[in-house]
Amino acid sequence: MTPKLISRALFLLCLFWSAATTLSAEEPASATEKAKIEALISKIQGLENASFVRNGSDYSAANAAKFLRAKWDRHAKEVKTAADFIAKVASASGTSGKPYMIRFNDGKETPCGDYLTDQLKKM
Repeated sequence: MTPKLISRALFLLCLFWSAATTLSAEEPASATEKAKIEALISKIQGLENASFVRNGSDYSAANAAKFLRAKWDRHAKEVKTAADFIAKVASASGTSGKPYMIRFNDGKETPCGDYLTDQLKKM
């Protein structure tokens, strides 16, 4: 092999390796993790006597679930696990940085991220 041919082969090998590692880094969440995320969103949706507080406004549990699914869809490349979902989607506003809260019927509030982390531990 000539030095020029070796150089080309190494270049192609590096290019292939780079593409392979990039593709694996962008793989979506596994079916198991997606099921856990859906279960977490269902937990929010099932909070009948609670409201979801986002940037100072209250939303119903059904609207919160719809919002979280849409935000998850927008950030799907970043979310590989249910823990990623909690940290990157369901804990705080990307706009204001304020934490999402869950306000229960008795007036008690808890950060959504904490609530979902507790729910994930119970799974």
